[in-house]
Amino acid sequence: MELLNRYRVYIVSGVALYRLDYRELGLTVGLEIHQQLDTRTKLFCECPARISDNLEGAPVIVRRLRASRSELGDIDPAALFEYQRGRLFKYIAPRDSTCLVELDEEPPHMINREAVIIALSVAMALHARPVDEIHVMRKIVVDGSNTSGFQRTAVIALGGYVDDLEGSVRIQGITLEEDSARKIGEDGATVIYSLDRLGIPLIEISTGPDIHSPEQAERVAYRIGMILRLTGRVKRGLGTIRQDLNISIRDGAKVEIKGVQRLELVSRVVEYEAYRQYRLIKLREEILRRGLRRDDISESNIADATEFFSKSESRLIRSVIQRGGSVLILPLRGFKGLLGWDLGPGRRFGTELADYARQWGGVRGLIHSDELPGYGIDEDLVGSIYKLLGLNMASDGFIIIADQKDKAMKAFRAVIERIRIAFDGVPRETRAANDDSTTHYMRPQPGSARMYPETDIPPLRITTEILGEAMKLVPEPLDDKLKRFIEVHGLSRDLAEQIIRSRYLPLYEDLVAKYNNVQPSLIASTLVSTIRSLKAECPDIDSMPEERIDGIIGLLSKGVFSKEALPDVIRYVCVKNIDPERAIEEMGIRRLSPEEIERIVDQIIIEHREEILRRGEKAYSYAMGRAMEKLRGKVDGKIVSEIVRRKITTILGEGKL
Repeated sequence: MELLNRYRVYIVSGVALYRLDYRELGLTVGLEIHQQLDTRTKLFCECPARISDNLEGAPVIVRRLRASRSELGDIDPAALFEYQRGRLFKYIAPRDSTCLVELDEEPPHMINREAVIIALSVAMALHARPVDEIHVMRKIVVDGSNTSGFQRTAVIALGGYVDDLEGSVRIQGITLEEDSARKIGEDGATVIYSLDRLGIPLIEISTGPDIHSPEQAERVAYRIGMILRLTGRVKRGLGTIRQDLNISIRDGAKVEIKGVQRLELVSRVVEYEAYRQYRLIKLREEILRRGLRRDDISESNIADATEFFSKSESRLIRSVIQRGGSVLILPLRGFKGLLGWDLGPGRRFGTELADYARQWGGVRGLIHSDELPGYGIDEDLVGSIYKLLGLNMASDGFIIIADQKDKAMKAFRAVIERIRIAFDGVPRETRAANDDSTTHYMRPQPGSARMYPETDIPPLRITTEILGEAMKLVPEPLDDKLKRFIEVHGLSRDLAEQIIRSRYLPLYEDLVAKYNNVQPSLIASTLVSTIRSLKAECPDIDSMPEERIDGIIGLLSKGVFSKEALPDVIRYVCVKNIDPERAIEEMGIRRLSPEEIERIVDQIIIEHREEILRRGEKAYSYAMGRAMEKLRGKVDGKIVSEIVRRKITTILGEGKL
């Protein structure tokens, strides 16, 4: 059965994508939600669990990491891949958030009890079964994100479920682990990390493969994220939560996608990956239909065309040759049109091959025949290349890699292997999410040899005392909270749902409880609408300390300024980066007494008496506008409205307007 429905859904980057029939396709998705916990200290030491504001002057340590054999004598394929890349790692160690534990120069301390209790509360909310005893394991990671070459992780609970419109989705496991080091950048073969994030407690929630549509994946991720936020004990802001996805289709393969940081991207990532796998299966069918042979794709076919390209008009290729590099070409008989095979928005089969070339060979990319002419290679030169290689322009293709010869050969070995895999369909691999919801090849998937026991940390028995403390943190059910916000706080359903989805949810509840003379609807709309609307004027508003928002609402509660001035005060505090009290002082805002308001309105009425008489009953809006020009932010608009109506009624000598 044809799996593509007969209507176009969207066009992205010039590529027409179609809505797939996901049930017929056999789509299966599992989620891994990673969330930083808001604890006082890190997971295995007493350093504060926070990101450092300033890395200037911090000690720098340089290391290399290598893959080692497991207790069974095996080497994890993902670890071997990272080791073979031959990279150097530079670690910045801020003194205010790192110690010898992060540097792997001191054994880890006992697991953070506070983090365990928070994780157990989440487990209870997800109906999972806590383990009797926590045993810490080591998970091999040699991409530089852990100085030790492994990540410490511990199973907290098993089983459980989360409800969804399409039925319950199983929770397979809940683990507690140390977050990785924070990547700062790269300089050639050197990767730079900051150790401030390394060791911050991270909870990981893994679902079963029970999700069968992009929309369901996003709903389940949202619901788990809400449960985490409702505890009030998780960190908030960009980078504190990320979603990994395991996605497969029938006749495809389980592909792990890392680092989806925004909830609203989850469904699109699933759509694109399902489409990519579907198209790779179709590519396999086309390869077999053409009668192509896997063994014909060989390293022995690579030609050195450096001399041929030495006088090329392509500045890209000529610059490589001038730096002492080589230009290598792999002929691909029968591959016309396959290198440009569509795999999604801005993605072709050639794009996948380029990913492998970059990751395995360290080259900048490759050029393939289906994208030529281009890159300074015109039609005449394309024809000459075909002639040089003895290829048929109507049916064949080729790939060019220009770089240092050893790197180019290393890249071609990976490219050849990936082309051969295309004869089988979809490879099992780990991919990373791009900003546009597409993905790129990251590394091979890890194997079963990557986990072994942590011998430096004793087990922690889960006592009734620990379970009792965790029970106190179990969050209010989401539906109950929504109902309370609507019925008790007086929020509209839309506003209640927005504040529940917002990262400001805990702050909202704190402010409502603290300032009971400020309408909850005003607090909610300020947090989800007003702050967002000011982002163009103050790009850093998302990082405004919550203490300042609290201070602003506190001053409003005391009557220091009126609610009409609230957006202006927030804007001023953000742009000037100052405390609310000082902002009020500099803005010249203070609440006026009733006598002062009367006097100002009287003066406005006198100044505009003739216009008011001319407008008659329609004078209210005119007079109100003049009054608010002087009084906005200094008094509640409702009070001004009552005084203006009374004054105009008196002047006109008739009933209320």
